[in-house]
Amino acid sequence: MTEVVGRRGGAGGGSGEWRRWAVLVATVWIQALTGTNFDFSAYSSALKSSLGISQEALNYLATASDLGKAFGWSSGLALLYLPLHAVLLLSAALGLAAYAAQYYFILFLRAGADITVPYPLVFLVCLIAGLSICWFNTVCFVLCIRSFSAENRSLALSLSISFNGLSAAFYTLFANALSPFTPSVYLLLNAILPLAVSILALPAILLCNPHDSHLHGVPKHDRRVFLGLYILAFITGIYLVIFGSFNTTSSTACTILTGAIVLLALPLIVPASSSCSHVDTHGPDPESPANHDDPQRPLLLSNNHQTESGGTVRKTGEYQQQDCCCGTILEKGCVKMLGEEHSAKKLIQCVDFWLYYTAYFCGATVGLVYSNNLGQIAQSLHQQSRLTMLLAVYSSCSFFGRLLSALPDFLHRKMSFARTGWLAAALLPMPMAFFLMWKWQDGSALVAGTALIGLSSGFIFAAAVSVTSELFGPNSIGVNHNILITNIPLGSLLYGQIAALVYDANGQRMTVTDNRTGITDTMVVCMGAKCYSTTFFVWGCITFVGLVSSIALFLRTRPAYIAAASRSSCKHLNHVSS
Repeated sequence: MTEVVGRRGGAGGGSGEWRRWAVLVATVWIQALTGTNFDFSAYSSALKSSLGISQEALNYLATASDLGKAFGWSSGLALLYLPLHAVLLLSAALGLAAYAAQYYFILFLRAGADITVPYPLVFLVCLIAGLSICWFNTVCFVLCIRSFSAENRSLALSLSISFNGLSAAFYTLFANALSPFTPSVYLLLNAILPLAVSILALPAILLCNPHDSHLHGVPKHDRRVFLGLYILAFITGIYLVIFGSFNTTSSTACTILTGAIVLLALPLIVPASSSCSHVDTHGPDPESPANHDDPQRPLLLSNNHQTESGGTVRKTGEYQQQDCCCGTILEKGCVKMLGEEHSAKKLIQCVDFWLYYTAYFCGATVGLVYSNNLGQIAQSLHQQSRLTMLLAVYSSCSFFGRLLSALPDFLHRKMSFARTGWLAAALLPMPMAFFLMWKWQDGSALVAGTALIGLSSGFIFAAAVSVTSELFGPNSIGVNHNILITNIPLGSLLYGQIAALVYDANGQRMTVTDNRTGITDTMVVCMGAKCYSTTFFVWGCITFVGLVSSIALFLRTRPAYIAAASRSSCKHLNHVSS
């Protein structure tokens, strides 16, 4: 069977080889320019001023954008009836309409136009904008699954998702090059760039073959290619941190932007070289066991774990029943086997799922709300001039966190450590960051805290897909992961409301004059450490709860990972000896 797969890859492999790498590059481009929710803080103050709303009402608009994720199931439904490229273009159309409408609101309201925009309409527009982001993510997720075998699928997903964390940095460079002192330019870019990159990526997506993941069993050099792509991604992140964190002139910003675009285009070398090369890259990886072409295996153990029958399953269950005995709390309802499918009903009855849900809800979601409030936080601490730099720091560190989420996949052959343990380790910096900013509310603490929060939340965002697949089954991930991310709009509403109430309670009503238009407006403005001091402390306590929950999840699921690792080692030895 292995020889048959190898010959099939070699015969038709030329086109399939470059095609799947072209698809991966396309998903990287899409992710890099469709994380439009990450630059909300860049124009939130302008939107608040134009609409004449309170901080609490502005928080509801941020929540509306996150609420779009609660309707993520609609993208899966669309894929049942429409081809991928059609769903991609629909996503771009939704984003174009939503952000163009917001741009219109700011442009004409600040120009003194005699119109009134109903707040519910603005809320609906923000919700549609958030929905478009979710649709883009689903398209990229499906493209990676269709194009790569289970052996390397998690690496493709992590790489693609990582670039979503760089969106704010790219948009900051575009804004600095076009009009650095006009916040509304972000909305214009949010409307145009996703559509442009969708059209640019369309040829590669049209070439996507749903059966590529089956044809490419274990390409021999895939790991090296992925390592090269991750190194290139790391260089891109470093470049944006160094050159994208400073306020520059328009001409300098154009030069820096050109360099960033060149780095974003460099991964095209991989599909180009694959199409010109006739080297056999489809032979079995000597370090991996046989039968890699099963697309349904859990991601971390994708080349090892298979559903076994008879005595093996019983032995695994007995092993985990004996090991999962750290008291009643750590014993009841433990996950027995990685990759076991969970229906929605079974999922919500699983203790491990609610620990996982709590860790996400009290971890990454708090980081997302922090990024939404970064504009007001910088303004209240008299750091408004450093907002561009803070956005670049958060975006770049979120990107590095997402890149680091691939470590379990690169290291799982050398060290056996549960992915849920990595998740707990990633949550550790977040409470530290919030308590740091609560204690020392100055510019240095704000930069350090922003970097730690971006790093931590980025790792969790990227790792969540793989964790959900491993714990609750790869076949059910479409439904189960959408159930998990319902915590994002809930957390956005709750945590944003806490921040808004503290802000408004400590602020005072002031008359603000727009220097560009001369229009005056009355709004609540809070200045000083008191505006977010209590919020930072509360958020720190909440993220500590998330850390405790993630540690409990790790202790409960660790026996399942140990059993799976032992089982895969035995299979590998048997394969080598045979």
